[in-house]
Amino acid sequence: MEVGLKKMNSANNLMFRPITVAIAGAMMAFAISDVLATETMVGGISVRAGVGEHYQRIELAWESPSLWRHQFSGGYGRLDLIAEVGAAYWKAKGSRSPSDSWQFSAIPILRWTLNERYYIEAGVGPTAFTRTRFADKVISTAFQFGDHIGVGAYLSNTSRLGLRFSHFSNASIEKSNPGLNIVQLTYTYRY
Repeated sequence: MEVGLKKMNSANNLMFRPITVAIAGAMMAFAISDVLATETMVGGISVRAGVGEHYQRIELAWESPSLWRHQFSGGYGRLDLIAEVGAAYWKAKGSRSPSDSWQFSAIPILRWTLNERYYIEAGVGPTAFTRTRFADKVISTAFQFGDHIGVGAYLSNTSRLGLRFSHFSNASIEKSNPGLNIVQLTYTYRY
């Protein structure tokens, strides 16, 4: 009898799991559509170019619409959480070897916008390099973390210009961990 009840409870749990997921998904879709209907949320495409100690980097990145937003009272602006997905090409200067590498990233970014004109941003997230050696450095792991901090200004409703400092390292997962630092200029087309 007890075994039969356990089987019946197990079958009920399996039956209700898809229903629970469907209800949760519907609630999230409703919440997101409600936010999208009341806020002007835009995504964007960014082109980023930068220089480091002995290398250069160029990136093309997609920026999501705001995933979460908080409007501060008293004229202190708003805070947005966005996702940034990018592909970057690194090129070493001179005869440093290996002389190039590709990098792919997915970074959550917090952006604090002041007076709808200026912003400060910061983010940390995973990246992957196509090499574990670059520009005479052994970075040990293809998996790295990207730490970013930046400032910028909205030029219009459809464009933004920014300056960002980025540091890439493997967070001492493995030695050696020299890290790569780069200062970058960013232009973003917002849609």
